[in-house]
Amino acid sequence: MADAANKYAQNVPGPYYVDDQCIDCDLCRETAPANFKRDDDGGHSYLFKQPESDEERALCEEALTGCPVEAIGRDGE
Repeated sequence: MADAANKYAQNVPGPYYVDDQCIDCDLCRETAPANFKRDDDGGHSYLFKQPESDEERALCEEALTGCPVEAIGRDGE
């Protein structure tokens, strides 16, 4: 389970985030490209835009449930 205390600094404020368990598998970026990006220097994903529509929220939820290491959370600020 993702931990808000360990989320990457690049995440924008809001409920969704990526924490330091990310293995850079690309699933979230492929699932919700309007919300997730890759930090090329750090080799991990982060949330650059919180979902703004039901469709984006659904895709972020799909990424959250599909993440193989549970690095995506939705209990952030």
